[in-house]
Amino acid sequence: MSGRGSSNSIIIVGGGASGVVLAAHLLKSANPDLRVTLIEKRPHFGQGIAYSTLLSAHVLNVSAAGMSAYADDPGNFWRWLQAGGLLGQDQTPLTPFYAPRSVYARYLKELLDDLETRERETGRLRLIREESLSISPTASGVEVTLANGTSVVAHLAVLATGHDEQPAQGHAVRMGSEADTALDPDSRVMVLGTGLSMVDAFLALEQRGHKGEIIAVSRRGLLPSPHRKGNPIKLDVADIPLGTQLSYFVGWFRDLIRENQKAGVDWRDVVDGLRPFNQKIWQNWPASAKRRFVEHTKAWWDIHRHRMAPEVHAEVSEAVRSGRIRLVAGRVVGIDAGERVSVDIQARHSQAIETVEVARIYDCSGIVRDISTSSNSVVRSLVDRGLARPDPLRIGLDVSANCEIIAADGAVSRKILAVGPLTRGTFFEIDAIPDIRVQCARLTRQLLG
Repeated sequence: MSGRGSSNSIIIVGGGASGVVLAAHLLKSANPDLRVTLIEKRPHFGQGIAYSTLLSAHVLNVSAAGMSAYADDPGNFWRWLQAGGLLGQDQTPLTPFYAPRSVYARYLKELLDDLETRERETGRLRLIREESLSISPTASGVEVTLANGTSVVAHLAVLATGHDEQPAQGHAVRMGSEADTALDPDSRVMVLGTGLSMVDAFLALEQRGHKGEIIAVSRRGLLPSPHRKGNPIKLDVADIPLGTQLSYFVGWFRDLIRENQKAGVDWRDVVDGLRPFNQKIWQNWPASAKRRFVEHTKAWWDIHRHRMAPEVHAEVSEAVRSGRIRLVAGRVVGIDAGERVSVDIQARHSQAIETVEVARIYDCSGIVRDISTSSNSVVRSLVDRGLARPDPLRIGLDVSANCEIIAADGAVSRKILAVGPLTRGTFFEIDAIPDIRVQCARLTRQLLG
């Protein structure tokens, strides 16, 4: 993708975290002819699903020292916190600090505001608050059609639409949606899912003053682990068995953890030491290993890889210990919705059915599992017209190693690209800012040189 000399005008569809980070990297270029258009359907840029929360209890799951928007300036967010008086006097980048997600949204907003002010005279940045409906290739580039009936043209477009939540299942509702009306504070509720989204729901209910039992149901009933201050082990790519079947790799990784634990090393330092190689590991696995990982191993990986801030873990653990949260490894097999909702639960490895009455079911089961059912108009339009296709696991769009969208006939687009969670089928570990900013820096070099 080198030599894109004519790619001076770029539309970024999606103004959440991924879109803002990409725009920030692109505008580091000194090219006076560069034109970046950032389109976002939400009222505010830089938020998306992850950072739109206003609850102070909803904190980042990565320490502040690792959350800079810039790949080549890892201390940027930390310095911003310092300048705003948001850090204690004794805090250093080596001290884990998990900032509220609303604070990070403010950081991204101010970053974009600064870019907008700086580029006002140059005209290199244009912000559009509108929903994008479709992207169409043209003879000279692309055209993005907007919901207000207008369109925007450029040399190429980059999809940065972030996470797309799965529609609430059946009688369940999404936390914070219009259907999430006031509840009796002593009522029992059920949450589908036991991961980080469930933790967010619990913290939101706590802040509302809810006191009733919370039954959290997932296939394995596992809670994410807590972060601890540590020092990731040093690994070389030659140490890692790339391209093996999943069972061999899992065995090697377990042995690596055991060996390090015998030497007094925390398992987190082994998991974090592997992080720089996670995308390479994924890309070298055969298709069968990827599928088995998603179906059988991912739940275990997620609770160790995507961890909670220690103070949040302590609060959730106390709620489990006291019976405030009841974790259930199993599945919902029946729902009878009347004035109250009667739910049948089948525990894992059991034929017995337990029936419980709850006032509400919250769906915290996470992101879309089949990208072709996306609620995002642009993504669905591209797939429906054959301009894009789901990756083989259908967890994202199929893209090349250079982030280019791959069409239904296998053709690689030179005009439509994607970054962030949409590309998880190719990169897998591409949900967190530390990974997204590296991807955006790499894509900027590809597009602008």
